Amino acid sequence: QVQLVESGGGLVQPGGSLRLSCAASGSIFSFTYMGWYRQAPGNTRELVASMSSGGSANYADSVKGRFTIFRDSAKNTVSLQMNSLKPEDTAVYYCNARRRRSMVENYDYWGQGTQVTVSS
Repeated sequence: QVQLVESGGGLVQPGGSLRLSCAASGSIFSFTYMGWYRQAPGNTRELVASMSSGGSANYADSVKGRFTIFRDSAKNTVSLQMNSLKPEDTAVYYCNARRRRSMVENYDYWGQGTQVTVSS
């Protein structure tokens, strides 16, 4: 029932900027966390940035100072502003939303992924 839809990916030159957006639909509950993961060919999936329902943000060391996450919990949307993009940022970016089932059990929802390519 819950669906996450990403938008905003594309091709950009090094040093450029992109903004990714994600909207969750069909949810009758709040998400403990919403954020973004990415996976490049041959690499494992890694957390890029996330924000808790309380507004606490977490960033991967590789993007600190360049990326900023925004979340509107009331609308169940999350965005990622990416500045000073580097070729190594090239990856498929996935929106993620985590629901707390209990104090010891969570469930993750994922978007379909959007390609970000940083190249000259």
